[in-house]
Amino acid sequence: MCCLFGIYDYNNYFNKKQRNIILSVLSTECEARGTDATGIAYNANGKLNIFKRPLPAHKIKYQTPEFAKVIMGHTRMATQGSRKRNYNNHPFAGQAGNTLFAFAHNGILYNDELIRKDKKLPNTKIRTDSYIAVQLLEQERALTFQSLAKMAETVDGSFTFTVLDNGDNLYFVKGDNPLCIYHFVSAGFYIYASTKEILDNALKRLRLNKKAHKVVPSHCGDIIRIDTGGNIATSRFDTRALSSLQYYFRPYRCSFYDYPDCDYPDNEHLQTVREMAGTFGYSPEDVDCLLAEGYTLDEIEEVFYGIDMSQ
Repeated sequence: MCCLFGIYDYNNYFNKKQRNIILSVLSTECEARGTDATGIAYNANGKLNIFKRPLPAHKIKYQTPEFAKVIMGHTRMATQGSRKRNYNNHPFAGQAGNTLFAFAHNGILYNDELIRKDKKLPNTKIRTDSYIAVQLLEQERALTFQSLAKMAETVDGSFTFTVLDNGDNLYFVKGDNPLCIYHFVSAGFYIYASTKEILDNALKRLRLNKKAHKVVPSHCGDIIRIDTGGNIATSRFDTRALSSLQYYFRPYRCSFYDYPDCDYPDNEHLQTVREMAGTFGYSPEDVDCLLAEGYTLDEIEEVFYGIDMSQ
């Protein structure tokens, strides 16, 4: 359970100080989904810059330059790859052909080692599962809607990705993990976070919540690109193989409460498992769905840890 966050100030509405205050408040709110590490990426002086530290967001002092229009951020809850080795933290640097990019991920991927073997990708000191997506994009030698779709259809797990290239194009690849983007049209900026609650809390603290804004629609399977003029372009990827837990779920979302004859599990244990679900990139509703299918809480924990219950 990590958090994506950022701002695209395409109309230069904020000055440097204001923008850094926004980053500080927004990233601190994102600590609700991860305190192990914090990182940002932005373009300045013709160079793509990545700054990250194995620290919670409230301990980071942001010093982005005046002309950094777009800042892409991430707060991390480590599930694979020690946070103390900073190269395991997000965002990650990559190069697809002539395009440099920074990459961040909310979720968890399960087939990174299998992909690395099948695609003959080089081994790396980075142990974070997310990095396999960077390698897939590099192998495509291009950063386009097509290469992003191919990457999203190859990885197995749960995700929403953000990608910033060295031309200030910001991409969102929306899987089954949450994403909330607001567009302040009259002011000329976008601001986003992984959840609406986090974003609303930040805007309230920043006293931006009363300014008129539009919600940018984002659905599972969407690829969204914002360019330097604030224009949005969209594409899609095939979501049929999205989650490795799909084997255990019905093809529709269900709720435990749809099955009143079931024995409700121990509340304390249930709360623990529902909270733990986010660590593995899934939601509390996924826990309810498995309960409705007849799984026990112990079996659900086995699913999260990747134990094949069909054996």
